[in-house]
Amino acid sequence: MILTEWFIFFLILQVIHFLGTWKLYVRAGRKGWEAIVPVYNAVILMKIINRPWWWVILLFIPVINVIMLPVIWVETIRSFGKNSTTDTVLVIVTLGFYIFYVNYMLDVTYIKDRSLKPRTATGEWVSSILFAVVAATIVHTYFMQPYTIPTGSLERTLLVGDFLFVSKFHYGARTPMTAVSFPMVHDTIPLVRTKSYTSKPQYPYFRLPGFQKIKRNDIVVFSWPIDTVRFFRDQSKKSFYKPIDKKSNYVKRCVGVPGDSLSIVDGYVHINGKRNQLPDRAQLQFSYIGTSKGRNFNPQNLYDRYRIKPGEFGFYSNTQFRAAGMTEDAAKKFKNHPNVVSIERNVTAKGLKDPSIFPNNGKVNWNSDNFGPIYIPEAGKTVKMNLTNFSLYRRIIEVYEGSELGINNKLTVNGTQVLLNGKSIDSYTFKQDYYWMMGDNRHNSEDSRVWGFVPENHVVGKPVFVWFSWDTNAKGLFNKIRWERMFTTVGGNGKLVSYFKYFLIILAGWIIYNQYRKRKKNA
Repeated sequence: MILTEWFIFFLILQVIHFLGTWKLYVRAGRKGWEAIVPVYNAVILMKIINRPWWWVILLFIPVINVIMLPVIWVETIRSFGKNSTTDTVLVIVTLGFYIFYVNYMLDVTYIKDRSLKPRTATGEWVSSILFAVVAATIVHTYFMQPYTIPTGSLERTLLVGDFLFVSKFHYGARTPMTAVSFPMVHDTIPLVRTKSYTSKPQYPYFRLPGFQKIKRNDIVVFSWPIDTVRFFRDQSKKSFYKPIDKKSNYVKRCVGVPGDSLSIVDGYVHINGKRNQLPDRAQLQFSYIGTSKGRNFNPQNLYDRYRIKPGEFGFYSNTQFRAAGMTEDAAKKFKNHPNVVSIERNVTAKGLKDPSIFPNNGKVNWNSDNFGPIYIPEAGKTVKMNLTNFSLYRRIIEVYEGSELGINNKLTVNGTQVLLNGKSIDSYTFKQDYYWMMGDNRHNSEDSRVWGFVPENHVVGKPVFVWFSWDTNAKGLFNKIRWERMFTTVGGNGKLVSYFKYFLIILAGWIIYNQYRKRKKNA
């Protein structure tokens, strides 16, 4: 829905609310016209049902409002003596329209000073759970979201099995675009494996102000732009339409920001002609090919000494081997192994075409190691639109600045002319910023080299904290926990520092203090 459509929809809701409640307003000692004035009618309704005025704010927060509406329906009928379980069920299953029946057909009396305490233990338990869900959803949606690292594309910086907190407020929280969805989950309801949302209606895209912009080399969580899978890592080939905010979440390093000219030379990213310098905690990894004197290697020893996972090491022949996900420092050390004759980084030569590489049309001689140059679009900036740029920016124009925003854009070619919606164009001005995301494990990362640009409206947040880390390859429960990674920051320079012991000290101090207060109070 566009903004105008939502405004009309909002006015329709006001009319429905007025028709269904105006007599109840009068019975509560208010004026009938107060039921039709937008926002004001909600404030008055909170007074009628004896609830705080700030509940009105919750009605205008996406996702939260879907949870709050049934609560207000129930509170409304209970304010007029309809307290039975049947009344509660009817008002919920009729999506609030049972209030019409109460308003017009029943002779109800307003209970001004009704008790707000649930009459049963079950009711109290449900109320507690409901508002815990509301509070958690607000935090999850607008402030901080838990996230798990599922793949090794950012190995060494973020490991498979890291549990993160992702800040929504650093770059500005993206308000939900999906109006109706199951709270506290992403695209799939756990266990039952069913879709957690309805594709329509959709709110317009809006992002709250952040206190910093995405900087080059930041690690960013974003919605996977080309996601059509039912849920993350779904192996089925069937495609599903997914709204922007319900696409699978990916985490990569932003190596190119809006306005950059980016190229990849022999596996290294270059920005505006200069090689990109990564932070000291980042460790680039590549695959290597070497020659040995024989198969006198123990993969587990390699993992312990050179941090090469057993599954990333293997032989092509009796003497030729491959080692994936290895840093340059590890490769230098590995070269000194007594059974290693030679080892070289595996680089696809410049000019060799890879059709799976963006723009995925097989018309450019690019591959994962030698790519570009390519301009990363910036909002408000204009590029020439010719047959070369047509392939690079077609998806941006048709999808990210077209169908996903409710605009029917169609980019075609007629001879040497580029046509936008049937009209010839020689330039195009971008409506939003775009980013280029890549993994540090360069030969084990599906990233922008495969599917292209990441639009700003797909940005989710910034990983800031690792609160737990689990190594599935380790043996023994105690060894599986990566204690040195618990309570560590994702960003920063220098050696990784764990704040877990300080957390335990503070927690112990808090428990002792509470026990002291309790004993003092009892005394």
